[in-house]
Amino acid sequence: MKLFLLTAISFLSFLSAHAQGNVTITGHVADKETKNSLSYCSVALFKSIDSTLVNGVLADEKGNFKFENIPASQYYIETQYIGFNKLLFSLPALSQEQPLVALSTILLEADARTLKELNVTAERQTIENKIDRQVYRADKFLNSQGGTAIDVLKNTPSVTVNSEGNITMRGSSGFLVLINGKPVQTDPALVLNQIPANTIENIEVITSPSARFDPDGKAGIINITTKAALPGSRSFSANVQGGLPAIYRYNNLHSPVRFGGDATFSLQSQKWDFNISGSYLRNDIAGRRTGDVNTTIDHIFTSFPSDGERSYTKESYTVRSSISFKPDPRNLFSAGIYKGYRSQSRRADIVYNNTKTDLSSGDIIGRIRYFNSNIARKSSDIILGNLDYTHTFTNKSLLSLSGLVENAGLDGLTTNINLDDADRRIVLQNTRNPSTNPLNAYRLKADYTIEIGKGRLETGYQYRNQVQKGNFQYLDLDLESGSYIIVPQFSSHTKVVNRIHSVYGQYSAKPGKLEYIAGLRYEYATRAFTAGSQPVRNLDLSNVFPSLNLQYHLTKSLVAKAGYSKRVQRATNSELNPFPEREHSETLESGNPNILPEFIDLSELGIVKDFEKGSVFATVYNQRIKNVVNRVNSVYNDTILNRIYTNAGLATSWGLEAGTTVNVTKWWQWYAGANVYQYKIKGSLFDKNVNVNTSSVVYSVNANTTFKLSPTFQLQWTLSYLSKRVTAQGEDSRFIIPAASARKTFLKGRLAATLQWQNIDLGLLGSNRQRITTFGKDFFTTTNYIQETDIFLLNISYNLNQTSKKARLPSSEFGEKEF
Repeated sequence: MKLFLLTAISFLSFLSAHAQGNVTITGHVADKETKNSLSYCSVALFKSIDSTLVNGVLADEKGNFKFENIPASQYYIETQYIGFNKLLFSLPALSQEQPLVALSTILLEADARTLKELNVTAERQTIENKIDRQVYRADKFLNSQGGTAIDVLKNTPSVTVNSEGNITMRGSSGFLVLINGKPVQTDPALVLNQIPANTIENIEVITSPSARFDPDGKAGIINITTKAALPGSRSFSANVQGGLPAIYRYNNLHSPVRFGGDATFSLQSQKWDFNISGSYLRNDIAGRRTGDVNTTIDHIFTSFPSDGERSYTKESYTVRSSISFKPDPRNLFSAGIYKGYRSQSRRADIVYNNTKTDLSSGDIIGRIRYFNSNIARKSSDIILGNLDYTHTFTNKSLLSLSGLVENAGLDGLTTNINLDDADRRIVLQNTRNPSTNPLNAYRLKADYTIEIGKGRLETGYQYRNQVQKGNFQYLDLDLESGSYIIVPQFSSHTKVVNRIHSVYGQYSAKPGKLEYIAGLRYEYATRAFTAGSQPVRNLDLSNVFPSLNLQYHLTKSLVAKAGYSKRVQRATNSELNPFPEREHSETLESGNPNILPEFIDLSELGIVKDFEKGSVFATVYNQRIKNVVNRVNSVYNDTILNRIYTNAGLATSWGLEAGTTVNVTKWWQWYAGANVYQYKIKGSLFDKNVNVNTSSVVYSVNANTTFKLSPTFQLQWTLSYLSKRVTAQGEDSRFIIPAASARKTFLKGRLAATLQWQNIDLGLLGSNRQRITTFGKDFFTTTNYIQETDIFLLNISYNLNQTSKKARLPSSEFGEKEF
């Protein structure tokens, strides 16, 4: 790493060197009609002989600009400002005998046509369709304000979130997250839960990624664009949120607590860009679960229905900061640091009624009723830093170098206590399952971009290194001595080392009505996994990942597009660890050290139509997953099921995704998105002892309607619906979440108050609950997860000078994937 930094610094010093001149050029930019100064106008200086860019600056707040140390030669100036026509004019020949050249005021003419188009776009654009993605404006979804990125994603047709918080994209749980274009190798739910919705400008759902992106994520990529300051200005935003007292407590031990806040400050000048943000969120959820499980072993039927509390206490905070320095138009340095902490405690206080029946005689041969208190705590504490550099050559090609280092502390503790249900004083069993899972990782990357012909060639190399050591213990209380005794059968030490080398190349162009991106990525990846005293399991992979995206403008308002990409979903440490972890009274969970990565082929064909009052898109897609990973159940003993991660065979899905935005009137807007697909799994489980051949049609709907009752007040109603779907061993029931929001703005839009009514139910709709059922030849389990409904939140936000910009904030590259 030190060698990389020293090499980079030396290279940067060489590139930054430039010849010194002794001529200074000064000037002033103003509006031709009003004569008002144009603050922070873009001014560029070019050589007349070959149009080479010499320097570029932003005018100050009074419209003044200056070029210093310019060699004597012939130049011309180009000025640009949003809403005004571009202006080019030649300068008189510079001479060292005249060290100061003071230009007369440069007057720009307003472009009424451009201003009109911008106004129309701002009014219409909830969805923007591009060659490889759909772009969703976060501020259009009032139900997400004060929440996180997940609350924004719930509104897109590609993404669904079930009752347990599991996120799927086009039916698949694996996808890659980018923040302002930078990859994040973490658990998607974790990182998305830590990004405040109020800091997000756009959500980009990339369903057909090109070769320059990491191939990780079987469903595609979600890129989040955050807000930042206008050029040459300061920006500040703050948001606070509080929840009203819970309406339904479900007889939980504690009342849920919900409050939080976030703030972002940005500062930009001609050469410096500074950004710092912080957030805190406490977001508890009350709830309960009811279930029924039975097993059959040697003609003994054991049934253990259960009922009780299932609630969550969630807390997180993040601090991010970045700084960029642009000494001249050709060089950009940036650095960032990230500190994040998250904890989650899941409480399951359940009453079990166990009954054993002899199937031969029909006699009940055993019965017990007991109380199980199971608390699973997890926490992550991550710190990381990144350093980036970009150089623009005279031929307008770009070279980018970047490095990222990460350290993560990942801890867990599951306590499981069984008590006699009579008075809950007699301890039947008491176990503890502590774990530590620290991780150290770094990533080095180099990219080069050059214009060739009418297109652009992009190439690059990346090296990723990850080392993670786990210590998992299972402690059982000796009821006589009062001491905890380690159980070797359920305890282990693990170590996983992942190293990935990758190179890519892609070419993109727009010849006429056609636009295309064609690329190829090659990866050589090694994985070494050790568990306890077992031998090291090595896996070496050499793979090629092609991609192709096409877009053709049939007419000015009708576009057809197609895409293909090959991707990979790598196994996590928890999916590899073969030693069981006791999740709660009735469940053990373990991985498989021989599990293979999933390889995915994504194909799609779509059409986009713009019309006077909105737009509509429709996309047919196919997903083919080889070595699909499923979490499946088997019988461990008469009252415990073992959840195992395993490759289940081949999964395929054919689907249709569509979305539309319609401005019915100036004050009434509709947005709707839907996804319907047939999902099929064919293969086998448990060393080919159980055949799998299941399929079903799944559909989801995300829609909202907005009423702008005045320029400062609007109402919005939202609906998210997911139909029932099959799994490798059963099915999940339907899941529905309605919501409503009212938003009032003050101080010309800078201050806003939003009242949210989340998970609307009123005891009528069955909202925010889902039944999950699995079964096999010797077991059956069904559990209904019932989570809190009719939640009211009040959000107050203040924004000053925020706009969309890709702030260079670092994000976790590897850590928390095991959270």
